[in-house]
Amino acid sequence: MTGSRRAVAALGRICAALVLALVLWLPGQGGAQDFSGLATVAPGGSEIRDRRGALEVTLSLSQGVPYRIFTLEDPRRLVLDFREVDWRGVDPKVLLNSDIASSVAMGPFRPGWSRMVIEVKEPLALQRADMHVDRESGAALMGARFTPVSAETFAARAGLPAGSAWDLEPRALPAPARDPDAPLRIMLDPGHGGIDPGAEREGVVEAPLMLTFARELRDLLTRSGAEVFLTRDEDIFVSLEGRVAMAHAAGADLFVSLHADALSSGRALGTTVHTLSREASDEASRLLAERHDRGDLLAGIDLSRSDDEIAGVLMDLARTETQPRSERLADALVLSLRSEGLPLNTRPRRAAGYSVLKAPDVPSVLVELGFLSSKRDRENLLDAAFRARLASALRDGILAWKIADDTLAPLRLK
Repeated sequence: MTGSRRAVAALGRICAALVLALVLWLPGQGGAQDFSGLATVAPGGSEIRDRRGALEVTLSLSQGVPYRIFTLEDPRRLVLDFREVDWRGVDPKVLLNSDIASSVAMGPFRPGWSRMVIEVKEPLALQRADMHVDRESGAALMGARFTPVSAETFAARAGLPAGSAWDLEPRALPAPARDPDAPLRIMLDPGHGGIDPGAEREGVVEAPLMLTFARELRDLLTRSGAEVFLTRDEDIFVSLEGRVAMAHAAGADLFVSLHADALSSGRALGTTVHTLSREASDEASRLLAERHDRGDLLAGIDLSRSDDEIAGVLMDLARTETQPRSERLADALVLSLRSEGLPLNTRPRRAAGYSVLKAPDVPSVLVELGFLSSKRDRENLLDAAFRARLASALRDGILAWKIADDTLAPLRLK
């Protein structure tokens, strides 16, 4: 055996040992793994299909990796976590060949971890899962089979596995004490990321475009004397709850979420600025809010934990002061955008129940910079010079709001 063949064989044995050492997490069991390594997926050998009344998932991987499997409900989803798989080149529409499953999403989830989420039309349970590794090449074939169970059984087993602290969202902590003369502290929120890429049109993807713009806006605001943080500074997933908690934990003075969505029907053009409202100001805003919130479902977030009625009342009380400040921030941004002659929507001020705007003590707005479904907006957002004008207008609007907000500060409730 040549040296190169011995090396390949040794690699195969190492990969086999890793697979033997990995823990397959069944619902309610498991713990985090320390292994790492990036496996690529061979689309030709991978499929999600129905077989004899069951759902089968087959993934052809370049190497064996640790993984876990669990289920979530409302809606019913199968979640497969891997450490770590590169999904580039895998088309969800080609991968999914099933009547039992209605959709599949996959992508980065946390640093070092990736995720596949399969939404299913009926309750299923994991019957078996295995990963076979070729000793010569190190390539692996992962297979999982899910069989029908009752709705009661599915509900009883659904939920995050025990001991899975690695994927818990950051919780809202008491905001740090701030010096009254401290610089304005801003949390910028580039929408989507990781397993949730956001809108896509003509090869333009919302998540990376918003991250680019957030970095550009951060630089402008920092040069103006503000302290600026990002909810994400790479292509990772952050849940809506996590984004809100980060703003609170940082003691942010305001929260600005950045998006560029796409609508399947109608003709949406120009920038819009949104605030929180129990009732949507219009049908388009309601649909946008639903699309943004659905990102958490697609990414496999357990939404069974929700604010109880008492907590909701307390948050509403806190918003009685915060909400007018958010409204004034939105108005200031629209005024600045209009004064710079930037393209605004015919109804630039809108409102809906956006979960990412629900921080009770941080003025928050969501800015749809444009719509990727509009050729004009898409081309504008790809133009660095246009983005610079847009960022300058948002900066000026934020600074104008800060002056007005400081003037009104003595009138606020103590």
